[in-house]
Amino acid sequence: MIDARIETVWCATIGQSPLIATAIHDGHDSREEVSKLFDLTDAERLREEDPFTATWTEVAETRIVGLRSRFEVDLNRPREKAIYIEPDDAWGLQVWKASPSAEIIARSLAAYDTFYAEMGRILTDVEQQFGHFVVFDLHTYNHRRAGAEAPPADAEANPEVNIGTGNMPRERWAPIVERFMNDLRNFDFLGRHLDVRENIKFQGGHFSRWIHETFPVSGCALAIEFKKFFMDEWTGVPDNVQVDAIKQALCYTIPGVLNELAKFSK
Repeated sequence: MIDARIETVWCATIGQSPLIATAIHDGHDSREEVSKLFDLTDAERLREEDPFTATWTEVAETRIVGLRSRFEVDLNRPREKAIYIEPDDAWGLQVWKASPSAEIIARSLAAYDTFYAEMGRILTDVEQQFGHFVVFDLHTYNHRRAGAEAPPADAEANPEVNIGTGNMPRERWAPIVERFMNDLRNFDFLGRHLDVRENIKFQGGHFSRWIHETFPVSGCALAIEFKKFFMDEWTGVPDNVQVDAIKQALCYTIPGVLNELAKFSK
């Protein structure tokens, strides 16, 4: 019997397409037994979460959106690392006033297990219907960690868009990866072009790795990290024009990605 306190940590919208968009770090809420133990302010937690990524998932018919803060349970880390216990697990942050009990951790991990079981079911259904599928695994990352008034991190090592492909069979999915990156670069982003590079800042997290391990022949997961150039990462205030432009840029890539994906089914 499932414990009633194990609440759903994501929501899913199911469509009829081989493209799935996910925003598993969009959530900010947490269940009461967890939130009362936090030694972080809402603003401190928000700084490490991925706000606005849920909006970008609207480019796909099938959408998976995280509802809970990664500080409750991180769906993009291996199960043994999904709960941040020590500061080293969380960018040096002191997450807890007092360590969560074994029971609290068990409930968080039960939600994690349910998420992955459900993702397996959803993606298996897509695989059976279309043969192959692509996941836009959407994330954001900070580049002003030195402080709100300090210079941003070096742009050479921090592209505006980092595509993580380090945990996929890159040669197999090269046509999709390269078409996506080229189209994203070529999009007219408010009169300029985005700096889109591969495996510079990140190589992809656990969720995309799990997809490739679970669906080694049929599933291509693009771990897409947008630098928080579209918002103030210290206040959480977005530039809505740029947020919308990112959504449009992702839309622009879809025809090419689906065209390349269709070739795998021939």
